[in-house]
Amino acid sequence: MYEKISHFKTAGKIVFGPGAVETAGEELKALGATRVAVITDPGIDKAGILDTVRQAVEKSGLNHSVFTGVEPDPKIEIVGQAADHTRKESCDAVLGVGGGSSMDIAKATAVMMSNPGKIEDYAGVGKIPNPLPPVLLVPTTAGTGSEVTSIAVLSDTVNNVKKGVVSDYMYARAAVLDPLLTVGLPPPITASTGLDALIHAVESYTGSQATFITEPLALEAIRIIAQNLRLAYANGNNLMARSNMLKGSLLAGMAFSNTQTAAAHACALAIGGRFHIPHGVATSLMLPAVMEFNMVGCPDKFAAIAEAFGEDTEGVPPMEAAELAIISVKRLIEDIGFTLGLRHYDIPENAIPELAKGAMVAARLWENNPRSATLEQVEEIFRKAY
Repeated sequence: MYEKISHFKTAGKIVFGPGAVETAGEELKALGATRVAVITDPGIDKAGILDTVRQAVEKSGLNHSVFTGVEPDPKIEIVGQAADHTRKESCDAVLGVGGGSSMDIAKATAVMMSNPGKIEDYAGVGKIPNPLPPVLLVPTTAGTGSEVTSIAVLSDTVNNVKKGVVSDYMYARAAVLDPLLTVGLPPPITASTGLDALIHAVESYTGSQATFITEPLALEAIRIIAQNLRLAYANGNNLMARSNMLKGSLLAGMAFSNTQTAAAHACALAIGGRFHIPHGVATSLMLPAVMEFNMVGCPDKFAAIAEAFGEDTEGVPPMEAAELAIISVKRLIEDIGFTLGLRHYDIPENAIPELAKGAMVAARLWENNPRSATLEQVEEIFRKAY
């Protein structure tokens, strides 16, 4: 087998465990921070999590200011508002607290603290010229893995597309993961974010850019999520399930940040840009159809996914074992409250051709897909998902 040169990067430091958020201030202090911009959303403030974080920062003797203007599916303009806040408050470090939206805005804000122009100038891969100030990220959902990735995804509402800013400079200097912060997460958000983490792991594991480092991370993430997502969805106070889901999301984030995701995410970006369906929902709706298309490209890996879900694949031919993975994924999606089929989400069938074209634009994601696709084949994937 041909061995390629492998690279692996992740957050500079990872702190994990119940109560870990209490260390956030000391971690920032160790990074040289003196005045911290806390970037979050109104829901985190309302839930009382912001107070917990502020106490941790104050306990370390650091000054801080708070920006709570993050919104779901955040628009590019939010970055400008947050960056203006950091300049006005003379901040020299960023603490992002929340789900993927808050952490992505935190990373993008840090970009603008040390680089000229506007954030859209840096859309794409490797376009940021200057290193960022210290960034520490605290996730409150088990889904995006943004605390250990080098990307921020932002909505361009003028052109109805989502844009990714990707750079090695965007890895957080530290990530603090506290499962206690995820205990109050409502079942629907637990479901959508958990499925997002699962899809990160599946697309990283089966992708053409997978390496000997990312494969075990992604497969373990699949196993953990398959065993714990139903439990976390059914009983949000199950701390063990919550902790395991946060671990699964973390491992998936570490993996896919080094490989990219693939076709399900490319399709979901097109859906989200036009119909503004939550990202975890859009990727989940596309995953089974994408898996059906992709499994011929790596049936052995799909069989391993089936095993991670607890299926008995011993003596089963590879393609049949691969199909068990798709069955397992569909069952999980339905068990946690989702109805498969784009038609159930106010997406008209006549939008499929344009959605397929939009999906094909995400070239960096198709490069990792285990099977190449034509525009006509992508349209067929959408029709199967419809």
